Amino acid sequence: GTAALQLALRVVGVQPGDAVITQPLTFVASTNAIAHLHAHPLFVDVDRDTMGLSPEGLSAFLEACGERREGGTWHRATGCRIGAIVPVHVFGHPCRIQQLCEIAQAWDIPVIEDAAEALGSTTEARHCGTFGALGVYSFNGNKTITTGGGGAIVGSEDLVDRARHLATTAKKPHRWAYDHDMVGYNFRMPNLNAALGCAQLERLEALIADKRELARAYASFFNGVGWASFVEEPPGCRSNCWLHAIVVADDGDRDALLRHTNDAGIMTRPIWRLMTELPMYRSCPHDGVANARWLEPRVVNLPSSPRCIHG
Repeated sequence: GTAALQLALRVVGVQPGDAVITQPLTFVASTNAIAHLHAHPLFVDVDRDTMGLSPEGLSAFLEACGERREGGTWHRATGCRIGAIVPVHVFGHPCRIQQLCEIAQAWDIPVIEDAAEALGSTTEARHCGTFGALGVYSFNGNKTITTGGGGAIVGSEDLVDRARHLATTAKKPHRWAYDHDMVGYNFRMPNLNAALGCAQLERLEALIADKRELARAYASFFNGVGWASFVEEPPGCRSNCWLHAIVVADDGDRDALLRHTNDAGIMTRPIWRLMTELPMYRSCPHDGVANARWLEPRVVNLPSSPRCIHG
């Protein structure tokens, strides 16, 4: 997934020294892909309900910090061109991607959807990963379907062709000659992994159905306990329910729950540390990320395998 996102960023033209807008509440791989290209993350806050990039936050950030010039938009404080916007569909729940794309289009900035966790999720009956210039999926071992590792890029034929060219060491087609026209990658998925993925794709809807059945069971339980709220799919969306989560009152309740469940052999986890708190990204510009700061000490991830209901 990280390699696929890095490749997608390069395909839309992100260059070393550019800035890329993304969210602080995400797995570190999303931000690492930006750093691998020697680009600079700019962090904009999330919505509390979806945990994805906030359209209101993005619009306010661009109005306050963006500057339209010929050929795109620049971040006024750093002088960096804003090469892309990378929203994340957190835990498989769709963010407000339509609104984000409309804002990005008005500012002439391409959107790359980090749909690593959202294969099979839809919003307004359209698949996550198909709204931006490119979408990226992950087939890591913990995802809804897996190839053992790696990922996939979806988008228009011309952009996908460019991604394929870069992923195969930028080798120009020829029956025997080795001719390369730019610095490329060896990011091709091995045939054995691809065959596994194709077989798993046939099971995708059944796996999502099991995940959603588990989500209903969790929601029924937590809606009655009073001390936690279950994170449900946004209205008008169908989530693949990749990773289930609850929101508790504060970090004291969170830590007590984590300690009690893990002592009992039940694997629960806190949500990721904010990117703005990690040492390598602490100095990156951001908009205060108030909602992300509110969510971080309160969100707990629950066991999410369909085997929880069938095992």
